[in-house]
Amino acid sequence: MFDETKVKEINRAVLAGLNAPCLSREENATDESLDELAALLDTAGGVCLGTVLQNKSAPDPRTFIGEGKVGEVRELAQNLGADIVIFDNPLSPSQQRVLTEELGATVMDRSALILDIFAKRARTSEGRLQVALAQYKYLLPRLTGMWKHLERQEGAIGTRGPGETQIESDRRMIRRKIEKLENELKDVRRVRATQRERREKNEVPVVAIVGYTNAGKSTLLNALTGSDIPANNRLFDTLDTTTRTLEVSDTCTVLISDTVGFISKLPHQLVDAFKATLEELTFADLLLHVIDASDPGWREQAAVVDKLVQELGAGATPRLEVFNKCDRFVGDILPHGEDMVCISAKTGAGLDELMKAIGKRLDAGVRRVELRLPYDKGGVLDALYREAKVEKVDYGEAIEVTAVCTPKTLGRVGEYIVEN
Repeated sequence: MFDETKVKEINRAVLAGLNAPCLSREENATDESLDELAALLDTAGGVCLGTVLQNKSAPDPRTFIGEGKVGEVRELAQNLGADIVIFDNPLSPSQQRVLTEELGATVMDRSALILDIFAKRARTSEGRLQVALAQYKYLLPRLTGMWKHLERQEGAIGTRGPGETQIESDRRMIRRKIEKLENELKDVRRVRATQRERREKNEVPVVAIVGYTNAGKSTLLNALTGSDIPANNRLFDTLDTTTRTLEVSDTCTVLISDTVGFISKLPHQLVDAFKATLEELTFADLLLHVIDASDPGWREQAAVVDKLVQELGAGATPRLEVFNKCDRFVGDILPHGEDMVCISAKTGAGLDELMKAIGKRLDAGVRRVELRLPYDKGGVLDALYREAKVEKVDYGEAIEVTAVCTPKTLGRVGEYIVEN
């Protein structure tokens, strides 16, 4: 069976897009989105030889960009030696099939390219499950075009070709694979739910880092926690969630997680598949929305992230807007406001202010206290080890304990607190 979403080697490509008034902003192609598509191609290991942007009142139902523009793209691809044409807009299965025939080259859209990048970058078993599910959902409606040489013949009973049998067999196989992957991801969600219950029981705050791809999320996590997560200047460098412990202050410890980067026109199959991971955003106590302040299009990128966060059901989660790469900001005035912090994760500038802002939102009511426990109250000490941050224990006439406690824990051990 062919698999269009697994392009083994993308070498030389022409990029094409359509800008039409009737299309939504998400569906349209622009010079900026074609530049981003070229960056995606570079991430996938290919080379952009040229771009074509068609301005048209509406998409052509058959060829999407119109017969004349198809001829222009075909000539450009042949003259430059391109073996693939990538469209910035989403293509229907029939349009992709027609364009492949008309252009005499492999045709894919932005979604297929992103899926290919995700397939190459996923490292954990969970990440691979999610990408595989997205690929199969993308592939299923496109099987007809892939089996065109075996399509059903027209006519009465007894005149059907072998194609119908093969394509239906493939469809059944893919549907079974999708069902199997969805069941496996349900198991992943159950495990995550158990982990969440444990965190909530121990009252450990959770901070999730979100943002547009290549905004510097992994660099920020490294800077805050001293981790060594690979942080390269390329799109979708992080696909698998990484969680670390962060000491915000001497009374506040949190779990902080990096997440997959967002991008405009992110395939809906990927969003659905990654919900097992991204649903963590809805249970976070605080979101750090990392924004690349050095990118002139940061407002549009931030809007894409905000929209996806809303779609994932985390719109009500408190958040801080973290403007990263401020050492490369080219505007007149840096963004500022109550829930905004300007930093450079690379140089460390502004990280102290960020830590204070995190602590201000998550450290409320936490206190360091001295407790004196009778020896017959050892169970209280066990509870403190589970629910608080025990810093010191001395055994004398009584058990002397120094611990950092949340308001809930303080209410349980209040009678043993030694007032200074």
